[in-house]
Amino acid sequence: MNKINYKLVLEKTLSEIKSGGKRPTLLLHACCAPCSSYVLEYLTEYFDITVFFYNPNIFPETEYRHRVDELKRLVSEMCPQVHILEGRYDPQEFFDMAKGLEKEPERGKRCHKCYRLRLSEAAAAAKQGGFDYFTTTLSISPLKDSAVLNEIGREISDSSGVAYLFSDFKKNGGYKRSIELSAQYCLYRQNYCGCVYSRAGRNAADVKND
Repeated sequence: MNKINYKLVLEKTLSEIKSGGKRPTLLLHACCAPCSSYVLEYLTEYFDITVFFYNPNIFPETEYRHRVDELKRLVSEMCPQVHILEGRYDPQEFFDMAKGLEKEPERGKRCHKCYRLRLSEAAAAAKQGGFDYFTTTLSISPLKDSAVLNEIGREISDSSGVAYLFSDFKKNGGYKRSIELSAQYCLYRQNYCGCVYSRAGRNAADVKND
């Protein structure tokens, strides 16, 4: 089976949007400010964007608050025309989802279910808000499986009736640009994905490397 180049799929969609004349609305699920930086720079040319911060996986709450505050600061400084919608923060939603998968490695089944949890909530918010598209910043990370993300997005789109914007934002220098923008805006760059399991894995790696 041929691998799908989701960067090319995105470019085709954006070309159609630009030639169509209508400026659609996009609900952009965001995991953090650094990952959002390049995605916002890239997509604000084509969409009226609302950033949706729904991440019950983030642990502890102080980390969650730090990340959402950094996202709000980035948006206010970089693209004040963009709106922010903060979802509920209920870590129990994540722990219920992760039950039985606590020992899964990073990028394994637990992470895939976490993608689905957050994208499902984004699709529900997009449908309720009447958005034309929904998508996520997650594909900018080299540690995230874009093929899995996009397939989950496709499935949720089919069930919700809201179009999913396929992407692989890390491609063509996207991840590198996010690092440059993080430096430009002095953004806090976390050293773990967000959940208690990824933090434990990072701490174990740090001890091993000491």
